[in-house]
Amino acid sequence: MTFATFADRDSIEAEMPWAERDVPKTLYGLLSRTAEQFPDRPAVSYQIFSGPKDKAETLSWRKLRERTTQAANLFRSLGVGEEDVVAYVLPNCNETTIALLGGATAGIVNPINPLLEPEQIGAILRETGAKVVVTLKPFPKTDVAQKVHEAVRHAPKCHTVLEVDLCRYLTPPKSWIVPFIRPKVSGKAHVDLKDFNREIAKQPKTLQFEDRQVDRVAAYFHTGGTTGMPKVAQHLYSGMIYNGWIGHRLLFTEEDNIICPLPLFHVFACHVILMAALTSGAHVVFPTPQGYRGEGVFDNFWKLVERWKITFVITVPTAVSALMQRPVDADVSTVKTAFSGSAPMPLELFKRFEKSCGVTICEGYGLTEATCLVSCNPPDGEKKVGSIGIPFPYTHVKIIKRNGNGPEECATDEVGEICVSNPGVYAGSTYTEVDKNRELFHEGIYLRTGDLGRIDADGYLWITGRAKDLIIRGGHNIDPAEIEEALLAHPDVAFAGAIGQPDAHSGELPCAFVELVSGGTVTEAELMAHCKTHVHERAAQPKHLQILDELPKTAVGKVFKPDLRKMAITRVYNGALEEAGCAARVVSVVDDKTRGLVAQVQANGAKDADISDVLGAFTRPWDHAETSETQKA
Repeated sequence: MTFATFADRDSIEAEMPWAERDVPKTLYGLLSRTAEQFPDRPAVSYQIFSGPKDKAETLSWRKLRERTTQAANLFRSLGVGEEDVVAYVLPNCNETTIALLGGATAGIVNPINPLLEPEQIGAILRETGAKVVVTLKPFPKTDVAQKVHEAVRHAPKCHTVLEVDLCRYLTPPKSWIVPFIRPKVSGKAHVDLKDFNREIAKQPKTLQFEDRQVDRVAAYFHTGGTTGMPKVAQHLYSGMIYNGWIGHRLLFTEEDNIICPLPLFHVFACHVILMAALTSGAHVVFPTPQGYRGEGVFDNFWKLVERWKITFVITVPTAVSALMQRPVDADVSTVKTAFSGSAPMPLELFKRFEKSCGVTICEGYGLTEATCLVSCNPPDGEKKVGSIGIPFPYTHVKIIKRNGNGPEECATDEVGEICVSNPGVYAGSTYTEVDKNRELFHEGIYLRTGDLGRIDADGYLWITGRAKDLIIRGGHNIDPAEIEEALLAHPDVAFAGAIGQPDAHSGELPCAFVELVSGGTVTEAELMAHCKTHVHERAAQPKHLQILDELPKTAVGKVFKPDLRKMAITRVYNGALEEAGCAARVVSVVDDKTRGLVAQVQANGAKDADISDVLGAFTRPWDHAETSETQKA
């Protein structure tokens, strides 16, 4: 059955309840079934460099199951039980896939973003209680090993670090040179250091423990959201398998080749793509350790598509924008569809992409807290540009508004909070921290996403903003999406982020940051004039606008608004201090877990009372940069 309309979705769901679907209970059961069906077909491919003729390694489904089995046996031999955690801090490589699947088979796997700082990595390791960490052996041009070495010093439950040496992917003469220029890691840690591949090779290729046929927590994913400190979400086997089932039922078969230059610490790559391949037998290609961020990936992208005969392209708006600045210089006739997530796709970017390469983009929606998938523009049906499509089978969405009468369901096209119920939502226990689950669910089963949206008359879902992103100007709510959409309509603007900057009178005033397309020449003054015409609500017109070389973004291309807020707080507070003749200055802004963003102020001889006289007019708190003493603004 195709997936073209809301009626198709309902027909699939009406076939039988989700609980009666013939799907394996565990991830290892899913892998084993596919390996038995397609033992010699390619499962995953990886190349450390981006050239269309560079060395690549492909694992068949039989080989992937063998390596996963050995990894799971290794983790169990290191004392990892079903409730124990194996973390990995890795860029993309075949070992990352093996660590993910082996960790989730032996215990609970915890992917961690290798771009995080040691303090953040250490905090996640402590929160999850990780016993074993898989990471890189020191390697040129990356400090992942050094950061993890520092992080595990502050993670007392971690007793073993397993190192992956990327040198094995190199060819001479680079493979000869790297061992001599490998960076050193200083200091001592309380952990055993072992070689991941060497230790795996010692293990049997049959599972040495019972793969209990029960649903359980199999993964911890930290959020990479745009509105605050990372949280750790719990994912059940059933949610991961549901995501895989959707991909197979609606899209992929064993004949498909998927290019996925997205990181394997994020649910998009892990659950939407890898789980779908695990279910369908499709082949996934991971180019370079950094994916889209890898050297030469954008320049070689279409040639890689031709090399691997790609049928599905996985992307995000930031990557599409970069691809549009390169010619389509290869045969891409095998591509059926490109799937985009993580952030809304500007209409003009959508049109340029389709025109330049002849490939249709389907936008979708998912979130870490729901294991991932929620909705998608139907590949065989109407694609409403800017919408996030139709909810998948067994996914139910309510748009809820909250007023004096309590929560109420919104009418058609009325904006409220998007609330989701599906097999990927771990109702009542989404986060590892119990307190964070309070008031997180509507009617006990619908996850409150924090996203604002609406459902149109055809059942299509639209995101209009983030509840936490709302700019509150003197008690008046301003949706930043209105400002961002107006700016994105300018041909020179590639990306835009609107936030509320501190204001002594109104609490917040709208402020905007933009990144221009390559060769864009528009000025800040011209964009301010553009906003006066195109931002229709006068109160929403930005009071400050700044062009940046590049907007801060998450690993999957979302504009990272906490960094924009930090810039705005620093600029506004320092401007106020300077105007008052106070020598104190904000030197940084930190994200405190309980108080939010806190300005760090260097006194420079100024008295506390003088600083408070100025900054006390704002709602955001401040601390002395030199001490931990807190001053409430």
